[in-house]
Amino acid sequence: MSISQPTPPEGILCSKTHEWALESDNVITIGLTDYAIEELGDIVFVELPEVDSEFAKNEVFATIESVKAATEIYMPVGGRIVEINEELLNSPELMNEDVWEKGWLVKIESDTFQEDSLGLLEYEDYKDEVTP
Repeated sequence: MSISQPTPPEGILCSKTHEWALESDNVITIGLTDYAIEELGDIVFVELPEVDSEFAKNEVFATIESVKAATEIYMPVGGRIVEINEELLNSPELMNEDVWEKGWLVKIESDTFQEDSLGLLEYEDYKDEVTP
């Protein structure tokens, strides 16, 4: 099954555990990469943290269930949740439609973004690493 996804925005950084981060005006949007969504298949359930929750880099912050599996989602950079994508709670399939614009998971504020992002990959490098 191949899910057609739009091109990722400029400046996306990806973790080796398939999360992405995009910083804009000191707010970092976090989501799951197109590759991960394609591997998972149709998303049927999303559990997100509460606003104001704080997470360290690599800490589990969300759970996603697809028709194939349930998976834990790890924070690519540490920070405090300032917004969750509430639309996903009722329409988790938005992740299958557009992981970059509609299917983001949370927005955070991070004092450690510059340091935490050092281990992340630019999208093209990430793609080269995960595609056979």
